[in-house]
Amino acid sequence: MKAIDFTADWRKKLVDRFITYVKIFSTSDPESDTTPSTPQQWDMAKYLFNELQELGLEDVSMDEHGYVFGFIPSNIEEKVAHVGFIAHYDSTPDFNGVDVKPQIWENYDGGDLLLNKETGFVLSSEKFTDLKKYIGQTIITTDGTTLLSADDKAGIAEIVTAAEYLLAHPEIKHGRISVGFNPDEEIGRGAHKFNVEKFGAEWAYTMDGGEIGELEYENFNAAGAVIKITGVSVHPGYSFGKMLNAGLVASEFIQSLPANETPATTKGFDGFFHLTDFTGDVAEAKLQYIIRDHDDAKFEARKQLMADKVAEINAKYGANTATLEIKPQYLNMKKQFEGKMHIIDIAEQAMKDAGVEPKIKAIRGGTDGAQLSYMGLPCPNIFAGGHYFHGPYEFVPIENMEAATCVIINIAQSIK
Repeated sequence: MKAIDFTADWRKKLVDRFITYVKIFSTSDPESDTTPSTPQQWDMAKYLFNELQELGLEDVSMDEHGYVFGFIPSNIEEKVAHVGFIAHYDSTPDFNGVDVKPQIWENYDGGDLLLNKETGFVLSSEKFTDLKKYIGQTIITTDGTTLLSADDKAGIAEIVTAAEYLLAHPEIKHGRISVGFNPDEEIGRGAHKFNVEKFGAEWAYTMDGGEIGELEYENFNAAGAVIKITGVSVHPGYSFGKMLNAGLVASEFIQSLPANETPATTKGFDGFFHLTDFTGDVAEAKLQYIIRDHDDAKFEARKQLMADKVAEINAKYGANTATLEIKPQYLNMKKQFEGKMHIIDIAEQAMKDAGVEPKIKAIRGGTDGAQLSYMGLPCPNIFAGGHYFHGPYEFVPIENMEAATCVIINIAQSIK
């Protein structure tokens, strides 16, 4: 295996690329039925399409749904496995993604970071303890008013930089490599219109994990749920025996679910119910949940419990007071790797060759790879390097991004 000479020039390419990406507004929207779900995602798709063309990838394309593909040509005569790398370009709608202002902190000293002098917003090293792992390194943060969008623009920057490096270093031998970028992962629809046949790979890796070393091939089963509650609005002075306050009924439903089964009270393989949005007044209310569990039977039981609680509301307040819609999002991909563990072994060795200690674990979340694995493209997840996604405390060490880029290059040249 050829050693990777990741010089300061390549580090600058990687960082500049990442900074450019995160400044492009690309938040997705679960309420939209289009693909991409938001018009701003087209800005990111078009930018990537042009960039891949300029770098010299083969057969670069962007389809009508915003999926961007490109191919690094093989530079060997023998036939080897065709692999790919995938990342999503949408940012989560969970927090503000407009006007991202990344900040670079060199030689981090282990203390608190004052991200915004005007607001006093602080990234606390006592509360966000992962910061202390990166003393002496260079960290990119937000300014406290937005998320950073390292999820998953760090992954995109790593893939594109690795592609550029491979094209610039023909002495590194590899087969044909597919590169793919997609919209709407954050709302559970990133792989819905992914053209696996066109992508052409035998297997792929999503660069969408968190801290350095993560390697994941099992994840939550996932569904989204919407509960709508219809109340009876009557003037409060004349409402005795008549008013039904939809907001109060919604609160009653929230309290009916297990209080110790939320994201903040669970870890490891424990599943949860997560209330992501609540709007309402006297006349009507709407609750949006995500339902998660690694275990198939427990996942089905969670969906059934939610249905039972809606039925109890209707039994108490009248038929059709509450309605429930549950939409599947993705399934645990673990079973898709039975007999295919060489895919994991290759990534694990590539990390070791890059000086990274592999951390093989289950994802407490999801990835496009879960859906793609069920579509015939086995697709485990590799770290992109960031921490505390989906909010203003998000940060990514540049050294983590460099390591992820080297892992991609190592995988490319290890396929025999």
